[in-house]
Amino acid sequence: MPETREARVEAPLVSVVVPVRDEAENISQLVDEIAAAMAKRRPFEAVFVNDGSRDATESVLRLCAATRPWLRQIKHAESCGQSAALRSGVTAARAPVVVTLDGDGQNDPAFIPRLLDALAAGAPALALVAGQRVKRQDGAFKRFQSGVANAVRRAVLRDATRDTGCGLKVFRRDVFLALPYFDALHRFLPALVRREGYRLDYVEVVDRPRRFGRSHYGMWNRLWIGIVDLLGVFWLIRRRRRVPEVTEVSPDAR
Repeated sequence: MPETREARVEAPLVSVVVPVRDEAENISQLVDEIAAAMAKRRPFEAVFVNDGSRDATESVLRLCAATRPWLRQIKHAESCGQSAALRSGVTAARAPVVVTLDGDGQNDPAFIPRLLDALAAGAPALALVAGQRVKRQDGAFKRFQSGVANAVRRAVLRDATRDTGCGLKVFRRDVFLALPYFDALHRFLPALVRREGYRLDYVEVVDRPRRFGRSHYGMWNRLWIGIVDLLGVFWLIRRRRRVPEVTEVSPDAR
């Protein structure tokens, strides 16, 4: 039986997961930047999650993967949103450590090594390192929306995270998959990881302007819908109880 493409690739130590929807123009450069950032972190893989794109995203990824055995594409038959795409990507990932970044090119892959180093330095108690954007390249109104949403979230959840909207994060795959799954999960990762008893760390990263296309988020799906999610996460945190340490007692024990 011939070897599969995956079998010919050494088991990765890091999986880079990138959700994309209608980002055909941004993909080639982003793939090259990921390759450069991970050149000294081999073996690695990059899992692009095609979230129901209707442009040339699938064909561009096929072309990129033809000469890069570490590049994989999985796809949704229709768009299910960023949280679903992240969940699909992390589930498909083969490494114990996962890097996530947005597919629009605003997250610079050059910062990935810094986040990986921070996670390694704090292991095993440290489970998540989150990028915190500086020099934001979004418009004033979008920055205002993010500022309001982050301020409200910090006041309610007390998670001390300045910027949960940054897609650039590094975390343990097993911890992520143990979290309760819901839409917009990606915006509450710091609070949920802390809920599980793990430490967090932060690394400042420089934001970049979007090269092509336009944002898929607006006022409604960034702020008002998030209030309902925020209340749900607050409830989850309040209902968390300490997991008991369980041991079996032998009848012969004295």
